[in-house]
Amino acid sequence: MQQHVIHFHPHRPAGRLARLGDRLRDHRRAILGLQWLVVLAYAVLLIGPALRPLPDETAHLWNDLTLAAQFAFWGLWWPFVLLSMVGLGRVWCGLLCPEGALTEFASRWSLGRPIPRWLRWGGWPFVAFALTTVYGQLVSVYQYPQAVLLVLGGSTVAAVGVGLVYTRGKRVWCRHLCPVNGVFGLLAKLAPLHYRADEAAWRASIGTRAASVDCAPLLPLRQLDSASACHGCGRCSGHRGAIRLEARSPNAEILERGAQDGERWQSALVIFGMIGLAMGAFEWSASPWLVAARQAIAEWLVERDILWPLDSDAPWWLLTHYPAVNDSFSWLDGALLLGWMGASMLLVGGAVAGLLALASRLLGGGRPGKAIPAFHHLSLGLVPLAGAGVFLGLSATTVTLLKGERLPLQWVSPTRATLLAAATGWSLYLAWRICGRHAATPPRRVAAWCAVLAACLLVDYGWSLWFWLW
Repeated sequence: MQQHVIHFHPHRPAGRLARLGDRLRDHRRAILGLQWLVVLAYAVLLIGPALRPLPDETAHLWNDLTLAAQFAFWGLWWPFVLLSMVGLGRVWCGLLCPEGALTEFASRWSLGRPIPRWLRWGGWPFVAFALTTVYGQLVSVYQYPQAVLLVLGGSTVAAVGVGLVYTRGKRVWCRHLCPVNGVFGLLAKLAPLHYRADEAAWRASIGTRAASVDCAPLLPLRQLDSASACHGCGRCSGHRGAIRLEARSPNAEILERGAQDGERWQSALVIFGMIGLAMGAFEWSASPWLVAARQAIAEWLVERDILWPLDSDAPWWLLTHYPAVNDSFSWLDGALLLGWMGASMLLVGGAVAGLLALASRLLGGGRPGKAIPAFHHLSLGLVPLAGAGVFLGLSATTVTLLKGERLPLQWVSPTRATLLAAATGWSLYLAWRICGRHAATPPRRVAAWCAVLAACLLVDYGWSLWFWLW
């Protein structure tokens, strides 16, 4: 199939998107001022509620700082930051993120040490996401301001600490250790906007003087073609007449680059993190199975006079412990919660991985070396569905807070169904196209796609349990 390549020309008038990128480049001071305003708002919402008593039943979103902060963080901030990744790429990271701004600011006074090999390990995005998700559930981060200060504040302190040690003026934390870096990078693959470097224009500029670009996430600008790691800050816009902001198909990066960009840790984050673990983390509080298991185990312990697992004396920073509002986890609760999330990650993620492995083997037709690239490519095709699940899970807090204000919520259930169906359809479309790229024969393409269809239906069923069946 013939491919058309569009080259940038330094003297060609820039389009609207390119001019927008240039404006971001030329207005760095205004962007820095905006970042510090976000940092200030972040500090108020993070620290203020932790210094106040917990709200009582008369409190409302509009008259209580704790509820307002809870709604800001978990009702609006995080769900719609995720949504912005799909629509705009990682402009949140480059223009607004308080942690990114603070780690880069701290890095100006860094010790300047080189980034060690252990820090550049490719598994950190998955591990950081998993640990933060699990710990957040154990301390009820969505409900209590002290837990928010501990989890988000601890992450911010770590970001500043990394900035003070490694490189100078860069965002090493954001590139390698941020707990949501991997999720943001995956969702940004779907963005219809990205900065792209034109190789022909770059080569034509060799030998001419060009101002250096301060790329905070440390990207190789000459090969810039992905929205996954780019923070969308615009600092490189117009560099050497080769880099510009442009539009693209939302499917382009996964379809065109997924075969070579897909790798095991990205696949693990999609399948076992954003699908398996996220489902367990959001659904446990509604699961009748978990309640039945707790009751049966508690009775077994009482019959044998083993009572310490039923004690609720763990510190609040280890397990949820707020006796003033009758909300404290026992040691048994903590163990069951860990077991539930671990089982969800392994069982749901394992089932999805098994179906994708079957699909990839069908595509390869027994050809050596074909199944693994196809598996990683197919896992990237599940990003829309995985992202929709995380968004719906986070937005459940939005719904809970709005329900507390007695607002009409009849629209919630059909909206959830529509979003889940649309994301499933998007992933299935990507899977069909991906299968077409790897299939040995047309029948194998259909058979492999059916295996992906089964994986998507399994994920839909898992979310349906929480939203409609329990």
